[in-house]
Amino acid sequence: MFGVIIIFFSTLFDEIGVSITKAKLNQRQISIYSIGVINCLAVAIFFITINFVTRKFSFSLASLPTLGVRAFFEIILTCLALKAIAIADRSTFGFIRVATMPLLLIVDFSLGYRISAWQLTGIMIIVFSFGLIFFFQEIKKQGAWLSLLTAVLAVITISLYKYDITHFNSVAAEQTIIYLVLLAFLTGMAFLKAKENPFGFLKQKIYLFQTLINVIPSLLMSYAYMFAPASIILSAYRSSSVFWSVVSGKAYFKEAHLLIKAVCLILLVGGIILLAF
Repeated sequence: MFGVIIIFFSTLFDEIGVSITKAKLNQRQISIYSIGVINCLAVAIFFITINFVTRKFSFSLASLPTLGVRAFFEIILTCLALKAIAIADRSTFGFIRVATMPLLLIVDFSLGYRISAWQLTGIMIIVFSFGLIFFFQEIKKQGAWLSLLTAVLAVITISLYKYDITHFNSVAAEQTIIYLVLLAFLTGMAFLKAKENPFGFLKQKIYLFQTLINVIPSLLMSYAYMFAPASIILSAYRSSSVFWSVVSGKAYFKEAHLLIKAVCLILLVGGIILLAF
């Protein structure tokens, strides 16, 4: 229970950061590249610090092929996710990103892992809830397909991440490299394409707050796995992420059709819980 509570508050801080990102992009105050730098900066420093504190950087050169492919897709995923955040409703984005879970389960099945009847039922419920979101005529579809694409790409990046930390690298080493690659790409694009100095935005309190708050979910997620099985933690993470996206969508972005979204939320939570069995 304590691990689930940690996750619940972790996703709250995550939603705060994402909501700030959406608001600033919608106001055209900053490019997706500069906001990407701000989102990644403190997290990269956090993982670098872990390597220094533990005095251990477990990295294998044999991981370069999969790490290189992961870095390539992480760059694409980051840019597409920022665009999706800007144009899609918060609740729609949150709902559709849950598609990563059943897709990962299908990948595991193709690799020889067994899918239980409970998990298959959970997949069907999640697909049904997506159907409600896509086909309910009055719900805004803008950014929905882009959000779905990010969910599919996340299957690739998560699978490569799991493979690397299982066979080659430590979590801190793997994430340090990925975040440094992201920072290098996003910084270059901010200067060259957007003609912005992303670090100059940190002089504004709102952006400094945003880069610091992104560290909190990383810390809380790391500790949450100490208190509950991974399947429960992942289920709690996806469920609470959707919950907070619906809350922020209604309270801050004034999104409509709360009732149908609440029904979809209940269906999604039920489906996600079944995936944990």
